[in-house]
Amino acid sequence: MTARSMIRLVGTVAALWGALGAARAEVSTVRLAKQFGISYLPLTVMEEQGLLEKQARARGLDVKAEWLRFTGGSGMNEALLSGNLDLASGGVGPFLTIWGRTLANIKVRGVAALNAMPLWLVTTNPAVKSIADFGPQDKIALPTAKTSIQAITLQMAAEKAFGPGQQGKLDPLTVSMGHPDAQTALMGGRSEITAHFGSPPFQEMELKDPRARKVLDSYDVMGGPHTFNLVWATSRFVTDNPKVTAAFRAALEESLTLIREDPARAAALWIKAEGSKLSQDEAVALIRAPQNAWTTKPQRMLDYLAYMNRAGLVSATAASEGELFFPAPAAGSGAPKEATR
Repeated sequence: MTARSMIRLVGTVAALWGALGAARAEVSTVRLAKQFGISYLPLTVMEEQGLLEKQARARGLDVKAEWLRFTGGSGMNEALLSGNLDLASGGVGPFLTIWGRTLANIKVRGVAALNAMPLWLVTTNPAVKSIADFGPQDKIALPTAKTSIQAITLQMAAEKAFGPGQQGKLDPLTVSMGHPDAQTALMGGRSEITAHFGSPPFQEMELKDPRARKVLDSYDVMGGPHTFNLVWATSRFVTDNPKVTAAFRAALEESLTLIREDPARAAALWIKAEGSKLSQDEAVALIRAPQNAWTTKPQRMLDYLAYMNRAGLVSATAASEGELFFPAPAAGSGAPKEATR
């Protein structure tokens, strides 16, 4: 064997070992988390249909998805930072909080948006016609006080209603509570909870009761449709697992396609998985509601960030929504795609 042939052989073996090393670097178990509500339908369909595992196999990986459940985004952020979670999901508020706090170290960024949906503040207090009517006797349940997307939206509404510097006026009335428990507390009439800033389907179910009324719509506060939920991860996870990340994004697109093209099937999967009390027709109507968009395209996230900057909740700024998400990979690299506005 000539010296030139030996060099070529060594180079080939090194490349093969490098490729094998890269393959071994990809995780075999992906820990994902979701919360309660039909807004997490894309993830529920993904779980029930085994779409992440399917897309991983298409990329030569044997991956197991481990699904966890949280009641708020702050708990997910703690799990992500402690290394006990790979892909978190939740509202824009908790995401922007951890995005801003980790820019100098682990660099948490968005992987993909899940939807755009309105969030309604519902009350059973007959004296409350607007947020200006809430008093010390009222308690407003929402996922996480001060940091959830509902809490941030309420602060933005308070700033508009009461003036600059008054964004936290209603914060003392808020109580951290998961949506299912909040709905039960509000409609049971035996707790201190007199309002719930929720999400679909809890808000729609509450409004079926004649005692309940909607006093605030997040689309009105934001001036139009906005992203509700998204998925985020650390830069280390995405860098170390480009094929797994690509498989997740492909699985999400497959899930969203199913939801848009066959809402009846998606509804049936969700009702069974969640044990929901919604009928098939009610779930389909909610999925197809014109105000709800099943899309990975982020909307009005910069408006939320601008408020959080102004309120001192997040110091980091961004000029485009693309800065909040992982950048586009080279064609065919298997890394996540760039978010588009």
